[in-house]
Amino acid sequence: MTELKTRRPTGAVPWPLVLVEGGEKAGKSWSIAELSASPRVGRTLWLDLGEGAGDEYGAIPGARYELIEHDGTWSSIMGQVSAARDEAQRALDAGEKPVVLAIDSMTAEWGLLKDWVDAKARRRDVNRKALAQDPDVEVEITNDLWNLATARHKDLMRILMRFPGIVIMAARGADQVAMENGQPTKIRTWKVEGQKALAFDATAWVRMSRTEHPRIIGARSVHAGIVPGEDKPRVIPDLKLDALIFDILKCDPAKAHVRDLVSTPDLAAVLALLAEVNDRDSYTVVWELARDADLLDSPVDDATLRDAMYVQRDKVLAAEAKATESVTA
Repeated sequence: MTELKTRRPTGAVPWPLVLVEGGEKAGKSWSIAELSASPRVGRTLWLDLGEGAGDEYGAIPGARYELIEHDGTWSSIMGQVSAARDEAQRALDAGEKPVVLAIDSMTAEWGLLKDWVDAKARRRDVNRKALAQDPDVEVEITNDLWNLATARHKDLMRILMRFPGIVIMAARGADQVAMENGQPTKIRTWKVEGQKALAFDATAWVRMSRTEHPRIIGARSVHAGIVPGEDKPRVIPDLKLDALIFDILKCDPAKAHVRDLVSTPDLAAVLALLAEVNDRDSYTVVWELARDADLLDSPVDDATLRDAMYVQRDKVLAAEAKATESVTA
C-alpha cells in the first residue's frame, strides 16, 4: 500500500506568469519596457516575436532590457527560452534580483505554429494535388496536425509555468462576434488571440486599452482582491506591472517559488531513453512515460515522437525474430 504523503501549505506567492493583453496600440509592449526600469527586478530578457517594438522602446527613459536574438525557427526560440530559464535560476541562486522574461507576443507564437502546420498540410499528397488544380482551394488542417502545434505550445508553456523568475506574456485581444456550431451569432465577446489555454495557464491576467484604464481580469491570488464569481474585473488607474507583481500580488523574491506542478520528463529525456530501448519491457516503460507526459505527438524531425516510438518498436521486434531464428536454426 502506498503511504500518504502530505505537507502544510507555505502561503508563499509563486513566481508570476502574467498575461497582458489588449487591442492594438494599447501599451502592452510599453508596459514591459517600463517594468525593466524597476529597481525591484534584475535582467529583463525580451523575446520579440513578430511585434517589432523591442528596439525602439529601448529609448524609453530608464528602460534597461536586453533583446533575445533568435533566427525565427522553433528550435532557436525554444533554445533561447531555455537559456533564459537557466540564467534566471543562476541569478536566483546567486541572491540577485529576479530575472524577467517577456514574450511579445504569444499571439505571434501561436501564429507561427499555425503557419507551420498549414505548411505541413499543404505538403500532403491529397492537398498538393488539389492545390495544383485550384491554388485557392481551402486546405484543411486535420486534428493530428493541430495536436502537433499544441504539443509545441505545451513544451514552451512547461518552461514558462516553472520559470524561476517573472514571466510577462503579451497577447492581442479583440471584441469579436461569438460563434456557435461554426456559425456567427449576434453576441459579441472579447477574445484573447492565442492558444486557447493561454489565459488559464497565467497566474494573473491584465487587459489594457487605448481608451480605458487597465483592469485585472483575474488573478490566482489571495492578495489581489478579486473573488471569482463575485467580483468584477478590477480597474486600476495607471496600473504598472511593477506594482501588480510586487504590491498587488505580493510577490516576495526572497520567498517566491516555482509553481508546484507535476514533474514530467521533457522530449529530450524521453528520446534519450528511447535510444536505449532493446526489449519489449523497456519499450513499454518509455511508451507509458511519453504517454503520461503528453509527449507522443511532440514533433521529432518531420514526424512525431509516436512515429519514432513505432520505428524503435519495429527494431525490437525484428531483433527478437532474428534471435528466435538463430535458436531454432
